[in-house]
Amino acid sequence: MQALGVAQLNGYLRELLESNEIVRNIWIAGEISEFRRYTSGHCYFTLKEDGATIRGVMWRSYADRQTSLPQIGDAVFAHGKISIYEARGELQLVVDSIVPAGVGLLNARFEELKIRLAAEGLFHPERKRPLPTLPRRIGIVTSPQAAALQDMLNVLRRRCPLVEVLISPCVVQGDRAPDSIVEALYAIYSSDVDMIILARGGGSIEDLWCFNDEAVARAVFASPVPLITGVGHETDTTIVDLVADLRAPTPSVAAELAVPDLADLAAQVADARARLRLAVGADLAARRAIIQMAARRIEFAAPLRRIGQDRQRIDDLARRLSARIGRATDLRHARLRGISAQLAALSPYATLARGYAVVRHIASGLVLTSPDQAAPGERLRITLRQGDLLADAVIPIPEEKCG
Repeated sequence: MQALGVAQLNGYLRELLESNEIVRNIWIAGEISEFRRYTSGHCYFTLKEDGATIRGVMWRSYADRQTSLPQIGDAVFAHGKISIYEARGELQLVVDSIVPAGVGLLNARFEELKIRLAAEGLFHPERKRPLPTLPRRIGIVTSPQAAALQDMLNVLRRRCPLVEVLISPCVVQGDRAPDSIVEALYAIYSSDVDMIILARGGGSIEDLWCFNDEAVARAVFASPVPLITGVGHETDTTIVDLVADLRAPTPSVAAELAVPDLADLAAQVADARARLRLAVGADLAARRAIIQMAARRIEFAAPLRRIGQDRQRIDDLARRLSARIGRATDLRHARLRGISAQLAALSPYATLARGYAVVRHIASGLVLTSPDQAAPGERLRITLRQGDLLADAVIPIPEEKCG
């Protein structure tokens, strides 16, 4: 037979204890003694009861989550698992939560789970989703025999009869309740719903304890749509209330929060319609004024208007030009008449009209001004007022004989 070493034995016992379903998740009641927190943040203490003791350790990560740490002499409930400190072979309780014994074991379990789930972020406000404004289909997870279901259905029919309701039945009390609620939740998750209500009517803390179950809390956390809880009465708060997107004090209030009142919606629509009408009217009036102003600017700058003005200006210039041309023409006519009169006065024809004649050589066309310029017998042209005569030159008459 092979002998085990001490380290092997202690390791085997540690694995054996930590795999045991009972001692790996256990509550121990006792009185604190020898409590000490080291600079590392870890806490070491002893729990005692009726002369029996057990060593305890709480690591810093769990100690920091405590709202307060116990003092020596405090009666407490400690939650954790049984293990062995292999170096010394000592049995010890590895604690993750300590609460005063005065709160009761159920409250202690509630506080332990609350602290642990809060540390995991299941309660963070940032992850809570807003409810849909007007849901089409609502899922309800509750007992089909509960009066709370009828209360919720009455509220939904009164406030918003158009909404469709899908019921996922479950047990809401007793040992079977946690598993039944989890199954009902995951069944409704596969349906096309816009939001979910998890509800049950009032009862004692024991009656509502299934809503403090860790599996139920994690199933609520896994909801793909916003989830409202309406568990118990207004003074009752469960773990699922902390995980849900919204907590209602009662199932009926949960139904009221889930849907709008159609009467209120009608009033809001009427008010919105009136405000829209005013806004549209004001906007149309403003746009009409802008269009009218633009039309006036366009009319003022329109090409046809400018063309009309230019035509009128051209007509005016044409009249002025015509008048100026007329005056210039009259002046030139008058000047021409004066010149014509002067020319008429100086014209040879005027002299001819008085009986004078002009004599020219036919050959050369020169005008004769003296008898000496013509030889006897030379052909001459004599121009009179009414025509010309042809003549032959004769011997000139001496000057002294003329007259």
